[in-house]
Amino acid sequence: MTKLDRWLLPDGIEEVLPNEAACIETARRRILDLFECWGYDLVITPHVEYIDALLTGTAQDLDLQTFKTVDPLSGRLLGFRSDITPQVTRLDAHWLKEETPARLCYAGSILLTKPRAHTTSRSPIQLGAELYGDKSTASDIEIISLMLETLALAKVENIHMDLGHVAIFRGLAQASNLSNELENLLFDALQRKAIDEVCQLTADLPKTEAAMFCALTTLCGGEEVIANAKQVLANAPASVLKAIDKLAEIAKQITLRYPHITLYFDLGELRGYQYHTGIVFAAFVPNVGQSIAQGGRYDSAGIAFGRSRPATGFSTDLKTLVNLGQADFTNSKQAIWAPYENQPALCQKMAELRKQGQRVIQALPNQTLTEATEMGCDQYLVFIENSWQVKPIVAGK
Repeated sequence: MTKLDRWLLPDGIEEVLPNEAACIETARRRILDLFECWGYDLVITPHVEYIDALLTGTAQDLDLQTFKTVDPLSGRLLGFRSDITPQVTRLDAHWLKEETPARLCYAGSILLTKPRAHTTSRSPIQLGAELYGDKSTASDIEIISLMLETLALAKVENIHMDLGHVAIFRGLAQASNLSNELENLLFDALQRKAIDEVCQLTADLPKTEAAMFCALTTLCGGEEVIANAKQVLANAPASVLKAIDKLAEIAKQITLRYPHITLYFDLGELRGYQYHTGIVFAAFVPNVGQSIAQGGRYDSAGIAFGRSRPATGFSTDLKTLVNLGQADFTNSKQAIWAPYENQPALCQKMAELRKQGQRVIQALPNQTLTEATEMGCDQYLVFIENSWQVKPIVAGK
């Protein structure tokens, strides 16, 4: 390895330089302020945990995405978090133990062994919100609304949203008494919309049941999908019909609140099937191959922590929002240049300005006012009439 190579970062791991870092931090603050306005309390979870706690219960599917190391103090295996949601679920179930619904939010870096898509980061800044303790569709509607408000704050344009419900496939699978192997094969085929393969896998099932599984590959599109689903799945178990009704109710309310958002229904969408228990949703924009925000209901996630509560939430990558959105998160605040002097009056004046939220940069030895604009200063402190005063820097003078 050459000396230059030592400074190269692993693929998918990136540094963030000052201007972009300032934009990301401004966006983080504004979005967390938005969450607070909706009643969501911020929590901060650790970057690293014992692996048996980090991957407990429904978080097991994150195993392949988790970097692991050994704790030199205990000798136990540690993992770097690859998803914050399971950690927040543990906080609600194990530590908060509230009886009333809890609204929690978070923002922090995660680390992935592999990028979720070819061009995405392995070190995204995951930001999200979770609502625990309520199983009604009102909670799902609130979470989806908050996700859309977050995208609106970032001024992400041309959003369309995919909606699905994993209980539809799960209800059909349970009613048909599928083996684990066949259920997994069908799951994989449905994700690929391989209708011939789905029909082949269900050939030994009763004709009515097989037809419903095959129908899941075609039940995708606009609002007409709901009406079609009620017809072709009319003989499905009650749990499936209830899931379709819930999906229709959520879609109706979201359309009323956000009529400009295009909804796309996919009843064969099983994103997070091993984790989610109800509605699943994801936001997409043109020319981006993966979702920019996603979430769903996961009512059984807290069981592993000794207390299962209904739960629904969403997450997104803060860096993606800043890069895709049209919102101006740049720090437009200019700085005030101060000369290199140790006068008590100057120190007092700089302290007063900083308390007011002003950005004050004091020169280092041998720096002069001619360098002030290079440091982002448009004003300077000058001693006039026995006091330090702020004056504009005039170009050419």
